[in-house]
Amino acid sequence: MAHTVSSPTVSGPITGGKRGWPFAASMLDVKALGYVEAEYFLEGEATRYRLAPGAELTRDGHWEVEPAGTARYRTRILVYRPADPARFNGTVVLTWNNVTAGYDLFGAESLELFDGGFALACLTTQKVGIEGLPPVPQGLAAWDPERYGSLSIPSDDYSYDIFTQAARAVGKDRPRGTADPMGGLPVERVVAQGASQSAGRLGTYVNAIQPLTRALDGFMLTIYFGSGAALEVGDTVININVPQAQSPSARLRGSNLLRQNLGVPVFVVNSELEAMACYEVRQPDGPLFCYWESAGTCHVSAQGQRDRQARLDRDQVRTLPLAQGINRIPIIPLYDAAYHHMQAWLTTGTPPPSQPKVEFAGDPPEVGRDEHGIARGGIRLPQADVPVAQNSAIPLRDDIYAYLGGSSHPFPAEKIRDLYGSKDVFLAKFREAAARSVAAGVLMPRDVEPLVAEAAEGWPE
Repeated sequence: MAHTVSSPTVSGPITGGKRGWPFAASMLDVKALGYVEAEYFLEGEATRYRLAPGAELTRDGHWEVEPAGTARYRTRILVYRPADPARFNGTVVLTWNNVTAGYDLFGAESLELFDGGFALACLTTQKVGIEGLPPVPQGLAAWDPERYGSLSIPSDDYSYDIFTQAARAVGKDRPRGTADPMGGLPVERVVAQGASQSAGRLGTYVNAIQPLTRALDGFMLTIYFGSGAALEVGDTVININVPQAQSPSARLRGSNLLRQNLGVPVFVVNSELEAMACYEVRQPDGPLFCYWESAGTCHVSAQGQRDRQARLDRDQVRTLPLAQGINRIPIIPLYDAAYHHMQAWLTTGTPPPSQPKVEFAGDPPEVGRDEHGIARGGIRLPQADVPVAQNSAIPLRDDIYAYLGGSSHPFPAEKIRDLYGSKDVFLAKFREAAARSVAAGVLMPRDVEPLVAEAAEGWPE
């Protein structure tokens, strides 16, 4: 049954504040890329949901819910849109900002989004994004009280409808007469994107909310652990720093499938770590479902952590020291390829190319590994196919941060020379592997040269 969606009041563009820029704004020169960066406030009355009488959170993901109350909210959405309407490809990517760290995290550095003519709308969807986590709150309200002090989300129970209302505010049928986050662009479709904890919330949205609202035209879940988030949490917020009785591997284990009867595409892109979590709930590809998982990658990479740190340093956010020895094969190039395929899927009906899955063996099943300790099967980026290190999702310690970072163990210099003979041979093989990834549709051509340059730096002199 369809569910009536309220329209939020939109105000903006928002400027000023103590700092003078939006929190977590892109590190790219978006103006030079032909884009406008603008922030808006959304406010209104959001609905929370509960399971319908007799319904359960079943493994098949066909969850029935009903409205359970409303509350006022006010939040922000940070938008990147082409300055020239002729460059717009018609698709808005609406991100569910990740708040696991205690503040908004989202990816506004994807070159495919900018080169491909997408619009990007980054939504503060959850309470922690505004209020932060103790003992040092670093949410929006604390970071810049002049700019964000009026924002409020009473509970994550309302996040699903806040996301729906944001989709309406940037979509093709968005109300006129108020501030327009899309600057008049002719929007044709809105795709939801969320990573990690946010992917879990989108998993619940797919299974429980989209059947009611039909608000989104596609879903992209990245580094998704295979379980939908809770519908009702009250005042509780996610805080991974709170000690848990279960080990990380037991906590992060897939428990439900994703619906495939919604009439819109659902695309899951996972690293080796989430492949382990999702092993019991893998689903075959179909006309409206695609599932990728890549060997040798992990939830977090050293390069991704370094790039994120630059943004956090600019925003003067307190963080833990950069972790040493973690995985060094970034999964981010797969996201760019996925955006590229999602646009084709939506506009031509051509689904992304199916990819091999990471191989498992034994009882209980564990990742099968080659003579270098690298996972067998799966999508193989060139760093996994022509290795100079054992990169994997194997943690360095038994804690949640180590679990998310995996590990990277460089090969001894003698082993590298024995494998390849010379730097020129190594780089030639690396280029060949990158070309195979491009041909397989998992790597964009623009990413080849930066990867080759990084590989060259890793050759032992």
